[in-house]
Order: sequence, then structure tokens, then C-alpha cells
Amino acid sequence: MQFRLLDTDPGSAARSGIITTDHGQIETPIFMPVGTVGTVKGVYHRDLVEDIRAQIILGNTYHLYLRPGLEILRAAGGLHRFEHWDRPILTDSGGFQVFSLTQIRKITAQGCTFQSHIDGSRHTFTPENNVDTQRIIGSDIMMALDECCPGDADHAYAEKSLKLTQGWLERFDRRFHETEPLYGYSQTYFPIIQGCVYPDLRTRAVEHACALGADGYAIGGLAVGEPTEKMYEMLELVCPMLPSDRPRYLMGVGTPANILEGIARGVDMFDCVMPTRNARNGMLFTWRGMMNMRNARWEQDFSPIDETGTSFVDKTYTKAYLHHLFKAGEMTAAMIATEHNLAFYLDLVRTARKHITEGDFATWKDTVIRTISSRMK
Repeated sequence: MQFRLLDTDPGSAARSGIITTDHGQIETPIFMPVGTVGTVKGVYHRDLVEDIRAQIILGNTYHLYLRPGLEILRAAGGLHRFEHWDRPILTDSGGFQVFSLTQIRKITAQGCTFQSHIDGSRHTFTPENNVDTQRIIGSDIMMALDECCPGDADHAYAEKSLKLTQGWLERFDRRFHETEPLYGYSQTYFPIIQGCVYPDLRTRAVEHACALGADGYAIGGLAVGEPTEKMYEMLELVCPMLPSDRPRYLMGVGTPANILEGIARGVDMFDCVMPTRNARNGMLFTWRGMMNMRNARWEQDFSPIDETGTSFVDKTYTKAYLHHLFKAGEMTAAMIATEHNLAFYLDLVRTARKHITEGDFATWKDTVIRTISSRMK
């Protein structure tokens, strides 16, 4: 994997660039739709490519390991072939999912033993077998196994958690370099910078991770319960410490405003389930604010779903029709809303790239962020 920095914004730390993988290029800043179990829920790959214009999607190691399982994924020739996706894929290590199973997992220095949420069977993730698992999945970019520390953890817990993550990272790195890709194309991995909301721990995490000379770096453990201001403070601390010639990935974030603020602080890559999950509940993101499509105000509104939108569904269907589908409980409602929201998120980062290139990103961000964060009454 290679990263080429293209432009920087004079009024902020925002930057644009291109990531090159064996499955294609990714223009940054970029939003990555979440395809946890081998699909972005409710969206055909055709529409991801042609309408939403996604350049990379995610898979999740925990979920794919449990179902369909490694035997099937290897027999299929990896996740790309299994789900018929020929563009880049990034996989989370599954650490966040494992550690969210508070009542059915046990963490030790060796790894993490957990019970499947599907059938209760017991499994263990170690840094070594996590590398092996992601080799079988065949993602272009792997995430190192880490412990996701809660956002409200005290310093003592956060420090203990970071030490565990650093030990696992060293073992993950060693195993990664001992093994080879399985399907004829290259893979890389990103260390995950943890440390909760404590500057000394975040600094220590960056220094430790950078010593490994990875191709990119993920920033984890944010948007997990800490105040938003603390998240921005950690980004302002961490991003300048990371190599400027490597991409920076903020995991699991977030709202359109969070993404723009993250870009302003030097982040290149984002993912979040918010656009798809909110879509299934009838919440749409637009350049004029958020719309609840279950609201009665749309019942007789026969204007396009989003006059400013870029997607096929925005220009094809009306607000009244989408409102009707949600009220009727039709699955098509979630599909239309999901396509709209993902197209908006990709349009958001595409427009951000344009303003970074033109040198007025900071000014533009400040003019749109309040509008896109408001609710249309």
C-alpha cells in the first residue's frame, strides 16, 4: 500500500491524498461504508459503485470468523471473491466487538477468550491467530488486535489497557511479518492508537506504534462515551505526531459534523454505522439538515427526497412516497434511505476534498457544519 499526499488546507490541518492498493485507489479524505458480515446492509454492490461511489468498504473479523467461518472464506478465495467486490476492503480486528461482550469474555496477556453471540461456543483471539484470520479473509488493510478502552475509564485502567494493547501489537507485527498473503495480492496493517482521553497515554501509544514503521495508523477508543470535545482534543494531540506520509484512520466516527471536524484536524479515513443504522430508522442526512421520514409533515410532500442530493433515489422518489414506505413497514424504505445516506456521506468527503484542493476548506466547513447538524422541522 502506498499513500501520496496531494494538498493541504492553509486554514486547518485538513489534507487530501491518494491511497493505492492492489484492488484500486482511494481518494482521501474518505468515508468507508460498513459491511460487517460481507455486505453493506440493504445495498447492492452495483449501487455502492455506480450511485454511492464507494471506493472502499469494511468487513469485521469477529463476525466473519464466526459466520460464514474461515473454512468457507478460504474455499471461496477470500472475502473479495466471496462477496464479489473488486475494490479495497479494510477489516477491523474484531477487538471492539469482543470487548463489548463484557459478560461473556475474559482478557489475559495471551489474548481474549469469548463466547459466540450466535451459539455460545467458546473461542480465543490472540494477536497471532488474528493475523492468520485476517490473512484468510484477505482484506487489503488489517487492523491490529487491541483492547478498546471505555471513554470514561480512569487513568490507571487506561494505562493497564494500553500496556496490554502494546504487547499485543508487538506480537501482531511479528506474526504479520512472518506470514504471507494467500491470494496473490498484498496486504498491510494499521496499529491502533489507544490511551483513552489521557494525553500522556496517547503520546506513549503514538511513539510505540510509530516505531514499527507501519503503512498507516488508526486512532481508536474515541466516540466511546467521552465528551466530543475530548475526542477533538485527542485528535489535535495525536495527528501532528503521526507521520505526514501515512494515512490516518479515525475508527467508528461519526456524524457529518464529526467527520468535518476530524478532517480539519488531519484525519484521512472514517467509518461509522450511523448512516446505515439511522437510515433504517427513517433518519436522513442532507445538506439542509436531518429529516425524520416518519414525520407526518412529509405525508403530502411530493418533492424529491433531496433536491440537493447526488443519488439516483434522491431524484427518483418523493418524500411522500418514502414516508409512506416507512409507515407501511416496507423493507424498500430502509434500502432507499440507506442509499441516500451513504451517497450523502460520500458526497460530504468528496466536497471536502474539493475545498481542500481549492484552499478554503476551513471557511467552507464553518459555513455548512451548523446547517447539516440541524433538524428540519
